[in-house]
Amino acid sequence: MFDHAKHTLPARPGVGYKPQHFAEILQDPGPVAWLEIHAENYLGDGGRPLAQLRHLAERFPISVHGVGLSIGGEGTLDEAHLARVARLCDWLQPASFSEHLAWSSHDETFLNDLLPLPYTQATVVRVADHIDRVQEVLGRRMLLENPSAYLAFAGAEMSETDFLRELVSRTGCGLLLDVNNVFVSATNLQFDPVGYLADFPVESVGEIHLGGHSVDADDYGAHLLIDSHDAAVVDPVWQLYRGVIARNGPLPTLIEWDSDVPEWPVLGQEAARAARILAPV
Repeated sequence: MFDHAKHTLPARPGVGYKPQHFAEILQDPGPVAWLEIHAENYLGDGGRPLAQLRHLAERFPISVHGVGLSIGGEGTLDEAHLARVARLCDWLQPASFSEHLAWSSHDETFLNDLLPLPYTQATVVRVADHIDRVQEVLGRRMLLENPSAYLAFAGAEMSETDFLRELVSRTGCGLLLDVNNVFVSATNLQFDPVGYLADFPVESVGEIHLGGHSVDADDYGAHLLIDSHDAAVVDPVWQLYRGVIARNGPLPTLIEWDSDVPEWPVLGQEAARAARILAPV
């Protein structure tokens, strides 16, 4: 019998799954109600990673987050890679699938980064075509994540929020709102994150990400934030998130911590903080 509870993300906290937390998650997940994995870590044919994932999927809704489809790339999508992602989604039947508004490959060169796009009508058409292809092959709606930005294109024809809104209108995709990315971009490009969030099409959001960042400086000594996912969520990001939830109601919220991963109780504390905002006493 199909268990709809495991194929819908609850409006509660989730965490990015790391294998070192496997036993503790099963023993005491605390406020954590769902898990997210990176698709590219589970495209093999077997072994411990898939065995653990199958076990976790019996207890938790799973969100699959892709990092390698290069949705914004100039060329066609890598059909072999897309087929592997589709095979994962076919057997796992995740509650959600998401990817990034970015590009990471050119011809046969693959880059270990998520690179920005110019927000133009031509880019809208290309990205929409890629989203349509992903949704066709996967047989499901995908969510598209807003990027963290370190530069702006002089030839931009629209704002990022209008660009995302146009993609939703053309493709029927949903959005993944990364609040830390908003804060990082707003700091680096010097715009108002509150105004950005007020204009964001939250009605299309199926998932929220909260993560940490690192502080650096550019070549001219200006403040620069790096979306590093290697630290706790900072207070200004919590404040922005609290405003989103107050205006729009509870949404599935992921604590994203991918580098310098802490012990399970630390992640649990971050999830508990999100839980208190999602369902205040």
